[in-house]
Amino acid sequence: MTKKTIGDLEPSFIQSINITKSWCKEWEEGLLSDEVFSDRVIELIKTKIGLRGFFAYTLSDFNCTLLDKLPYSFVFKLREKGESVVEITIKNLIMSSAQVINHQRDKNNDYAEASKNISFRCINLLRDLDTKLVSSHMNKFIENLDNMGNSLNEKILYDDEQKEYIKEQIKKIAY
Repeated sequence: MTKKTIGDLEPSFIQSINITKSWCKEWEEGLLSDEVFSDRVIELIKTKIGLRGFFAYTLSDFNCTLLDKLPYSFVFKLREKGESVVEITIKNLIMSSAQVINHQRDKNNDYAEASKNISFRCINLLRDLDTKLVSSHMNKFIENLDNMGNSLNEKILYDDEQKEYIKEQIKKIAY
């Protein structure tokens, strides 16, 4: 097997997703140790685009079990990355939780379940990251929840039902 790293390249968002998919498949098939996989991921998530692509894939793909299993060496490396990992995980928790409500309103149960799965994975990961950092960032997001919204331009703010559901999900981190 040849060494697969990204070196000094800065992959695009789509490339980051595809790299993550390939590495996760190799890890799940036992072709990569937890440690080698973790080292590769750290290289990928050095950039904001790499970080976004990594989490876009690992949070949303039902077949990717990485965030369900959370190997210790992987969590250790994510803890080293600190704020960027905590922040993107909290953002995904908030967005996916709000989407659960949207999908339920639209009676789209498959999408609602997918959003619940993303929320679940975020909660489990946040439980394993640096507690003080998670608490600090979580408090900032909760304070700003009234100003956060459903769209990229945030013109449509979260409604009361979404905010309540988001808060319920956040409380699960402490358990």
